[in-house]
Amino acid sequence: MSIIKKDRFKLVPAVFLLFFKEDKLLLLHRANTGHNDGKYGLVSGHVDGEESVRRAGVREAYEEVGVSINENDLRFVHVMHRRKGSNDHERVDFYFVVEKWQSEPGNTEPDKCDDLSWFPIEQLPKNLIDYVQVAIESFRQGHLYSEFGWDKNP
Repeated sequence: MSIIKKDRFKLVPAVFLLFFKEDKLLLLHRANTGHNDGKYGLVSGHVDGEESVRRAGVREAYEEVGVSINENDLRFVHVMHRRKGSNDHERVDFYFVVEKWQSEPGNTEPDKCDDLSWFPIEQLPKNLIDYVQVAIESFRQGHLYSEFGWDKNP
């Protein structure tokens, strides 16, 4: 009798940060990355090995917009379980509101981002990354959990 081994299930964790100033949300316009270029998204990134989700948020905030934050100033507000297609890994995205930060955010990755702007939460751009839009709306409605990509054919 032969035993067929399947590839081990993989789940990719990521962190997304919501920076608010008054009633405006900070968004980055993606460029030259090969992933969602031409769309706006949040400060975000994958969690590295041997790194907590909060620690990844601190690192991404510094790498992408040059601000220093404390892990304790990240308030968890949402988690999304999503998938892109049958061949892509499933994702679990953790969303945090950044309660406070040091210095004004700036574009520290101009090779990956060609605009960094504050948008009124009621008037977000139409070219927002689709799953980010769903997560923001879920957060605004007070939902701690959402799913994306499961009801569509991969």
